[in-house]
Amino acid sequence: MNAAGGNRGADRFREWMKLTPARLDVGRAGTRPLTKEMLKFRLDHAEAVDAVYGEVQDAALAEFGLFTVETQYRNKEFYLQHPDSGRVLTKDGAREIVRRCEHRPQVQVVVSDGLSAKAIDDNLADVLPALRDSLAANGLAEGTPFFVKGGRVGVMDDIGRLLEPEALVLLIGERPGLVTASSMSAYMCYRPRPGRKDSDRMVVSNIHAGGTPPVEAGAHIGSLLRKMIEQKVSGVKLEV
Repeated sequence: MNAAGGNRGADRFREWMKLTPARLDVGRAGTRPLTKEMLKFRLDHAEAVDAVYGEVQDAALAEFGLFTVETQYRNKEFYLQHPDSGRVLTKDGAREIVRRCEHRPQVQVVVSDGLSAKAIDDNLADVLPALRDSLAANGLAEGTPFFVKGGRVGVMDDIGRLLEPEALVLLIGERPGLVTASSMSAYMCYRPRPGRKDSDRMVVSNIHAGGTPPVEAGAHIGSLLRKMIEQKVSGVKLEV
């Protein structure tokens, strides 16, 4: 390749690098990574670990008046080794939900730390107000929102059994990676209940500042919930 062609290739590669947070062209010193790249890798790894083992800030929950219930997760180590523990509420948690929440709401909003407490701290303040505005714009009524500590996606079914909402949306922290530890997902299901399959759910994922913008995600979720209720289905059967 001539010099001009080589320069064009290098320029194109630099343009590609601007379009992705992936590690490209990190370089090396002999057989080892550059010191700055190794330090960045260790920093990103530490942030991911902190996101998994961290706790959602009380202020983030208090801002929206969210009360807290727990799953049978016990502790983080048990939770990571036994995913099923995050899909079922404790008996006390179930009683608290029944006591404090509206029964058979049109839309039930639930927040959970999941695998990234940082995702809730960083995104909830933008996602939830946008979601509420979108619900109002789409003529949908919200039930009593709350926070589930130690939740997995399947906890939607246990909550659905208790409250029987027409639709439920779970805002939950995603498994952190080395690109971001702040990614949130919004899982939605029409009439969730035990026995629901993954194909019955739908998701808006990668919600964070470098992915799907939180405010945009909140608006989109409301529109999807309206379509779910209109069509009385969710997941792969929904026509979007």
